[in-house]
Amino acid sequence: MSKKGHEIGSRNVFADIGVPNAEEHLVKAQLMLKIDAIMKNRRMKQNEAAALFGVRQPDISKMLRGEFRQFSVERLLRFLVKLDQDVEIVIKPHRGRHSAPTLHVT
Repeated sequence: MSKKGHEIGSRNVFADIGVPNAEEHLVKAQLMLKIDAIMKNRRMKQNEAAALFGVRQPDISKMLRGEFRQFSVERLLRFLVKLDQDVEIVIKPHRGRHSAPTLHVT
């Protein structure tokens, strides 16, 4: 039986696999998790979300499957507002010495 090595990844899987614009992809994925959770909690159907967001139902389907390249971060933020969510953007000085500044969704 051979030992397989493993690598410790960063906090961004998109960066780990070499996706261009990895930080933007991570933020979009985090925003999509929020949108998906709200839709599930409200038992909102894709066609209802599409009507609310002003997009087509197939676009919602793609978005929920992780194909969100066509949507900007700003547009995803607007979707959250349409779902009656307050969106707050906080900018603060980076204090870490051992890491680069990052974008983060909470």
